[in-house]
Amino acid sequence: MKKEGLGPSSEVPDTARHRALSAASRVRMLGLVRRADGGMTAAEVVEATGLHPSTVRAHLDQLAKSGLLTRHRRGDGSPGRPAWRYQATTGPAGEDASRPDASRPYRDLAAALIGHLARDAEDPHAAGVRAGRDWGRALAAAVTAPPGSAPTVASATRLAPVDGLVQVLDQIGFTPHIAERPEPGTATVHLRSCPFLDLALANPDVVCGVHHGVIGGALGALGALAVDTDLEPFAIPGACVARVRTRSAAAPDPVGPPHGPGRERRAR
Repeated sequence: MKKEGLGPSSEVPDTARHRALSAASRVRMLGLVRRADGGMTAAEVVEATGLHPSTVRAHLDQLAKSGLLTRHRRGDGSPGRPAWRYQATTGPAGEDASRPDASRPYRDLAAALIGHLARDAEDPHAAGVRAGRDWGRALAAAVTAPPGSAPTVASATRLAPVDGLVQVLDQIGFTPHIAERPEPGTATVHLRSCPFLDLALANPDVVCGVHHGVIGGALGALGALAVDTDLEPFAIPGACVARVRTRSAAAPDPVGPPHGPGRERRAR
């Protein structure tokens, strides 16, 4: 992924933007402003979120300072000084929309499906996790399949689960780094880039849920039992943080439940 700043990145991170996205309230406000035609005033954000006006203004100012929002005053003819109106910067991740991109139709399809889940799913995060588990199982099988052969879940169990997970995450562009590994099957992994950052900024519940599900699904397909995962988006400057705790079996059942064993805890 070649995007400057905005949280996890393969480039040197823009820590101001990363810090701006480190709070769930600010991510929610950014999403509200993005979806509003013509942007929103602080008072409108207060009404939509129920947060204190001073808190909302501080969050909006930090998003503007980081470059994620712009602000301007637009008078409507009424007396007094007009309020600041906040709008999202052009392009959800600062990308050049005019640049040809062969993957754009696929990303547009992904964005449409993600938007559908965000609007219509009873629990968008849980729906994303379920989809991610299936994808994670398929990715894990592909990582260890011999060249020229069809990937299977059984072939994925040749790697230790955590090592296989790192390969899976690297394969799809997360630039993972094991920051801590206190014991076998337990690790803290920093995800230093995100190939879906623009989609995650627009719909973090669904997209981060998919990523969370990928981790659990891949670990299950790699032979881990009693999977427990925790994904914290924008947890530290330059990375999201995944924490995994697993128990491995010498000969895991390759069939298992439809979405792989284990459980995921919703990101904080």
